[in-house]
Amino acid sequence: MTKQEKIIDIIEHLRPFLINDGGDIEFVKYEDDIAYIKMKGACANCVMIDATLKEGIEAAIKSEVPEVKEVINVTSPELEY
Repeated sequence: MTKQEKIIDIIEHLRPFLINDGGDIEFVKYEDDIAYIKMKGACANCVMIDATLKEGIEAAIKSEVPEVKEVINVTSPELEY
């Protein structure tokens, strides 16, 4: 399994928890050891998005794919892919 496939698999395991709270997550791409995701629904505007992203999603991905340096949420227009 490639690093990208592992990241997608982890995201798919996390999705039900986010969907349960009215949000969602979408894999965008993996490039230069950075995973790009898009937080959607209630997660996109949640005040806890930074904690969810860094302490939840990024921690889960880094524990399984240690080569990942960072997980970036691409909601800013300049980061859209």
